[in-house]
Amino acid sequence: NEYFNSIRTMKGQFVQFGPRGQKTDGQFAIKRPGKVRFFYNPPSTLDVIADGTSVAVRDRERATQDIWPLDRTPLRFLLSNDFDLVQDAKVTGVKIGTDTVTVTIEENTAFGDGSLTLLFDADSKELKQWNVVDGKGRETSVSIYNVSTGGDLDPDLFVIDYTRILE
Repeated sequence: NEYFNSIRTMKGQFVQFGPRGQKTDGQFAIKRPGKVRFFYNPPSTLDVIADGTSVAVRDRERATQDIWPLDRTPLRFLLSNDFDLVQDAKVTGVKIGTDTVTVTIEENTAFGDGSLTLLFDADSKELKQWNVVDGKGRETSVSIYNVSTGGDLDPDLFVIDYTRILE
């Protein structure tokens, strides 16, 4: 908790594996509380933005955007101001291995019941990966690397254009 809550900003690169094994990658930026931006590299056409209140998933190719309340998504754990694994989440498992510490959280989100598993480096306590399992048992895994913490991030990274919502 102490290490995780000490991080106010973080940026780096990610690799994501979807439920059907599809691989995407890109860059990310986090500003706590509540803000994240995932820039997916081509051929993916997605961007994910959290502005502190909502999460938008944009499809650049289709010019569409879906929006959900941040507090009803798995991102709420990663982006909360002062997250306490014991008080704020229903921890269903902790594994301490040689190289990693794994914490599994059961959750109820806008996408149904599921779980979030956070993987931390056992020595440095740095977040290395998270896995989300949705209510249908579909798993998405995100590994992060080339991570830097601290420093300023452009506030425009975290702006959702609510006028882009299509009817």
